[in-house]
Amino acid sequence: MNSVLAKGVFVGGITGLLFGFDTAVIAGATHGLSVTFGLSPSGLGWTVSSALWGTLTGALLAGYPGDRYGARNCLRLIAAMYLLSALGSFSAPTLGLFIAARVLGGLAIGASTVLAPTYLAEIAPAARRGALVGVFQLNIVFGILVAYLSNYLIGRAGLGADAWRWKFLVALFPAALLGSLLFTIPNSARWLAVRGRLIEAADVLSRIGVADPTAELADYASVPRSNDGALARLSWRRHAKSMWLAIAVAGFNQLSGINAILYYLNDIFVAAGFGRVSAAGQAVIIGATNLVFTLLALAVIDRFGRRSLLRVGSLGLIVALAATSYIELSGTHRDGLLWMLVLFIASFAFSQGAVIWVYIAEIFPTEVRSRGQALGASTHWFMDALIATLFPVAAAYSKGLPFVFFALAMVVQLVVVTLFFPETRRVRLEQMERALERA
Repeated sequence: MNSVLAKGVFVGGITGLLFGFDTAVIAGATHGLSVTFGLSPSGLGWTVSSALWGTLTGALLAGYPGDRYGARNCLRLIAAMYLLSALGSFSAPTLGLFIAARVLGGLAIGASTVLAPTYLAEIAPAARRGALVGVFQLNIVFGILVAYLSNYLIGRAGLGADAWRWKFLVALFPAALLGSLLFTIPNSARWLAVRGRLIEAADVLSRIGVADPTAELADYASVPRSNDGALARLSWRRHAKSMWLAIAVAGFNQLSGINAILYYLNDIFVAAGFGRVSAAGQAVIIGATNLVFTLLALAVIDRFGRRSLLRVGSLGLIVALAATSYIELSGTHRDGLLWMLVLFIASFAFSQGAVIWVYIAEIFPTEVRSRGQALGASTHWFMDALIATLFPVAAAYSKGLPFVFFALAMVVQLVVVTLFFPETRRVRLEQMERALERA
């Protein structure tokens, strides 16, 4: 791979790592937060989900500046927000300041889920787009594993009642690395072309290894742009199919229960009768499984396609969630819980985890891609925040009830994907709109 292209993919990956770390680190801090701030189950739910409402806001607001100023340029501000959030979560003396720091981090994560996949999709060759945009998801799961592993190690370090604070500080290091590297990669050539900066676009195409930049720019010429610098509109009339697909793939991603399980993984094990140290150790196994099956998915996503992975994963998710609900409701077969959660995370990583950010980033035209990505990402984060808020309350009422709901949602997903989702593998971005119309 060309070195400039490789660096761009690597930087997009670090953004995913920060997303994944923040998603999972809270699982090791729920007990400490409850003790430190005297939280009830509903208070814990609101505290955990506070970052998610910030994430939703960040996703909603990132689309316009991403299309206007470019994904790379906006990510520079996002890196600074990650830094401040890590420091604030570590040092917050009150619950209010802790929540403020988490909301700031949420804003950064929400914007990242719009901007990083957009950037990666625009610089990736069509034949390898699934794998290269999937690097974002690979680093999300690597970040999750880092969070589980660091939570486990910090938990065993004897840091006392404030151990949970140190778990959040770990994010400081990848945030600093991201901020520095964002000044070493170019803007997307597609974004530059849409903004009328054709000389710069040709230079970037040459730097990322495109054999014939002139021919590539001629292909971009079909993308609408305004001479006065105004942006094209994201329209239900023109982009309805893309918008519905983005909402569906993002909504089902969260209706699987993935982030509720990641946030409360230690508590799920404890509810089944495991000790907290044992729960933290088993969380590392879950994180490692996530990484392995994401790697497997990225190896085949451009061969077998996005739709096939979603269908296969749905079947595994239905089995895993149904079995987990039975274990939690019956109080029996406790030793099977780890294996069912391993099956759950493997099925998710091989399907929805690998597909979501790729699929949303490729189904919108370049001139509205960031705003289309924002629609999908904000759907994802709205569902995430809602489920994370309600999960501890529902689980307190019935440990197995949430898993019954998630299993039924995956049955619906299997039907919807089979009937309505078109395949997008190896379709050039400039041809995608016509391909979706024909599907």
